[in-house]
Amino acid sequence: MEGVEKSEAAYVDDEIAQAQVKIWRILFGFTEMAAAKCAVELGIPDILENHGDPMTLSQLSSALNCSSTALFRIMRFLMNRGIFQEKITKQGSMGYAQTALSRLLTKDGNESLASMLLFQSSSAIIAPWHYLSSRVLDDKTSAFVRAHGMDIWQHGAENPDDAKLLDEAMASDTRRTIPAVLEGCPEIFDGLSSVVNVGGGDGTALRILIKACPWIRGINFDLPRVVAAAPECEGMEHVGGDMFTSVPKANAAFLKWILHDWNDDECIQILKNCREAISEYGSAGKVIIVEAVIEEKGGDELKDGGLVLDMVMLAQTDKGKERTAEEWTYVLREAGFTRHTIKNIQSVLSVIEAFP
Repeated sequence: MEGVEKSEAAYVDDEIAQAQVKIWRILFGFTEMAAAKCAVELGIPDILENHGDPMTLSQLSSALNCSSTALFRIMRFLMNRGIFQEKITKQGSMGYAQTALSRLLTKDGNESLASMLLFQSSSAIIAPWHYLSSRVLDDKTSAFVRAHGMDIWQHGAENPDDAKLLDEAMASDTRRTIPAVLEGCPEIFDGLSSVVNVGGGDGTALRILIKACPWIRGINFDLPRVVAAAPECEGMEHVGGDMFTSVPKANAAFLKWILHDWNDDECIQILKNCREAISEYGSAGKVIIVEAVIEEKGGDELKDGGLVLDMVMLAQTDKGKERTAEEWTYVLREAGFTRHTIKNIQSVLSVIEAFP
C-alpha cells in the first residue's frame, strides 16, 4: 500500500540482494580487465576509430579475420559495460561504435591508456596480487618478491619486454596527466627558468611541458641506462644519476609518480636532494609533486582511485604507498620545506607545490 513504510524484514531483504550483486561483481571482477585487454590486443578500438562509421558484426569479424561467434560474445559483454555501443549503420543495420571509454583504449591516441591496461594485466604484474595475504602476514617480504623472487626494479632490468611495458604504461599516463596539470593549475610554471624532472623516464613529461611553456629549460633526470635510451628533444637535456645521492640544480624539481614507490625515510631523502637542487633560487625555487592524495573519508570517484593505487603499491612494490594530506605534510616538513599547497586536478592525482 502507498505510504506504508517498509518493514525491517524488507530492508534486510534489500540489503541481502544488494550484497549478492556486489559479491558477484567482486568474484568475477577480473573479467572486465580480461575482456578489455582482449579488445586492445585485437585492436578493436582502433579499427572502429579508423572506420569512422559503425561496423556490423560481419564487418568487424572480417576486419579481424576471425569467427563472429566469440567476437559477438566479447562485444556484447563490453557494450554492457559501456566500453562500446550500438548504433545504426548507413545501411540500416545495427553496428558497433566507439564511446568515450573505448577511445581511451586506442593504441595511438594521446588520451590512450591502452599501454597501462596491457601492463597492469600482464602476467608479471598479475602474479603478485595472489600474494597480498602473505604480504599482510609478513610485511618484510613484498608480494612482488614472493611472486618473482626479486623486486619490480630487478625484474625490469632482467626482463626488457616487461620493462618496456612499464615504460609505455608510464608514458601513456603522463600524456594524460601533464595536460591536466597544465589545464588545472598552469600558473605553477609561470616564471620558471628551468625544471628538472626527477625520474623522468624517456622525457615524455618534459616534452609536453616545454611545448606548452617554451621558456623553460628542461633537465630529464633518471638512471643512466634509462636516459641513454631517451630520444633527444630541443630545449631538454638528459642527465643520468641517482636521486638518492643528488639532483641536478634547477629552478624547480618536478616529480610525477615517483615518491609513492618509496617509504617515508626514502621520500624524505629524495625531497632533501630536491630542496638542495633548487636552493640557489631562494624563495623562487620550488618542488612540484604530482601524486595521489588519499581521502580516507570519501571523496569523488576520481580521487577514490588513490585507494586503488595504494593496493597497487602494496602488490607491486616493497615499500611504496599512497599518502594522505597529513602524511604528505609529515614527509615535506621532515625534508625541510616550510609550506606547501595541494591542488586537485581532473585526475586521480593531485598537484603538491612545496617551498623551501
